[in-house]
Amino acid sequence: MRQRRMVAARSPYGLESGHLLLIFAAVLLTVAGIAHTAAVGLVDSQVAIGFGALIAAGELARLTMPGNREVAPVSTAASLGYALLLDVGGRPADHPALQVVAVMAVGMIAGGLPHLAVGRPPRLDAMARRLLAGSLLAFAYRPMTGLLREIAFRDNWWPALGVMAVLGTVMLAADVMIAAMLRAEQVRTAFGVAVRDEIRMAAPLGAAVAASGMLLALASHSMDLTALPAFAAPLLVTQVAFRKYAGIRATYLQTVRALSRVTEVGGYVEPGHSRRVSRLSLAIGRELGLSEPQLLELEYAALMHDIGQLSLRDPIPGGATVLADPAQAGRIAELGAEVIRKTGVLHGVAEIVRRQCDPVADSPPLASRIIRAANAYDDLVGGSADRDRAGAALERLRLGVGSEYDPAVVEAMARAIDHLDPRGV
Repeated sequence: MRQRRMVAARSPYGLESGHLLLIFAAVLLTVAGIAHTAAVGLVDSQVAIGFGALIAAGELARLTMPGNREVAPVSTAASLGYALLLDVGGRPADHPALQVVAVMAVGMIAGGLPHLAVGRPPRLDAMARRLLAGSLLAFAYRPMTGLLREIAFRDNWWPALGVMAVLGTVMLAADVMIAAMLRAEQVRTAFGVAVRDEIRMAAPLGAAVAASGMLLALASHSMDLTALPAFAAPLLVTQVAFRKYAGIRATYLQTVRALSRVTEVGGYVEPGHSRRVSRLSLAIGRELGLSEPQLLELEYAALMHDIGQLSLRDPIPGGATVLADPAQAGRIAELGAEVIRKTGVLHGVAEIVRRQCDPVADSPPLASRIIRAANAYDDLVGGSADRDRAGAALERLRLGVGSEYDPAVVEAMARAIDHLDPRGV
């Protein structure tokens, strides 16, 4: 029953309830912003169009970062810059917060349409987060612009800068919390772990983008609208570097996945074994609170944990190392680690693979203990969805707790199996 509830929590489009709530809030904000702007008219249309065009260009150049995080640094910086604007070339910027929402929403939609036209639908939850973050900042900051501008025009910009910094920090913290809640729901990990991962993986880029938005708002005072291309250019260059990094990492993982299939193609293990072990290992790792870098290393090791079987003259029946002689299983692990070590860059992964057959008393790495348990479970169950068979496999692993298998890992596996979507999504 619990598994059915977990699956039912998703929408037909694979979105969790938290994601749907976020998108719904963004839609309400968009409708309110556009309706208000249509009713009262566009304040300083030239500035609104300029910032809207930059937001659209940023959405057009959005990218996906490690952890499947969609970001649009240029779009976000332009949105924050428009929300924080005091004046443009000495002309007061009196646009209300709802106009900021309208300009952001229209810019995001315009930038997302070309992607949609070529079959790359936007991540609605990511767009909704960007819109919500900018809207929160606008609603907090825009009512203060009159007073801050009056003080700034007396050659004292420090109060305005201080308010921008404080509100930008609060907005960034709120965005990290929202992202962590959504990620915890999506990948079934603890909220504290999700917060830690978001701070490590997303907060540095978010801080840089927030600072760029502040500088864009301040530069508009003396540079007028020429501040837009002047600040967009370095951001675009930085974004190209991020895109290359993300592309290299994605290619690396694809290469590892392709390499892991060699044992399947050669008939050494059952089809889909490495993928299933990897998927289950990641679910166990999340249950145990592993961070994203640790999960990535675990995924690499789980995908290649059986690569040492390529050295066997006679394959193990079904590739089930759980049924093999312990000395032979250890030898396979050693040979696999040696193959991985020769890449020159995966030494941590090689050590995890090498120690996957070590007894619990020898204190192997947690990732090694996870892979050993996940591999044994899949050797016993395979691709079967029979719950009786799964239960029998878990009971067999529990018999080896304390000597072969880590008790915490086995119990985390039981919870992970209950959480995993049987459709494999």
